[in-house]
Amino acid sequence: MNKQDDTTICIITGRVKWFDPGKGFGFVLADDGGPDILLHANVLRNFGQSSVADGAAIDVQVQTTERGMQAVQVLKIEPPAGSDMPPLEDLATVDAEALASAPLLPARVKWFDKGKGFGFANLFGSADDVFVHVEVLRRSGLADLQPGEAISLRVVEGKRGQMATMVCSWESAISSEPSSSD
Repeated sequence: MNKQDDTTICIITGRVKWFDPGKGFGFVLADDGGPDILLHANVLRNFGQSSVADGAAIDVQVQTTERGMQAVQVLKIEPPAGSDMPPLEDLATVDAEALASAPLLPARVKWFDKGKGFGFANLFGSADDVFVHVEVLRRSGLADLQPGEAISLRVVEGKRGQMATMVCSWESAISSEPSSSD
């Protein structure tokens, strides 16, 4: 009789309080207040991401369990506020419209070291490295990348080679319309 069996699911809009990919979980704070909402790594992976940046806006389906509120599905993630400025000197001279209109290309993470603040990925069909800066990652709403992780990138030619200007989930690249450019 005392057992709680509340399977009601509601949609909550909030911000990521923190998320630690190493621990496999983090917490969301609802915009309307209330207790912290557990965000498990598996729920985030089902959305196509292995991490999420602190402060990112997030819409989640939430269920109340015996242990508290828990996200059961991620519906939407937006980068933290203030993420609309070019993050690197190399990108400062690139037209903002060109950055936004670059196609999303499927890629795989070669390596990423959060402590160093950068890493590299390879676009599918190319052995060339694409530089990924931690600030670009944060402004894309992510906190970390794992070697071998499938992602999608917007890429420009920087002063020292190809650079990612945006990092998204793999699903973003495979669900976007294929380019019919010659």
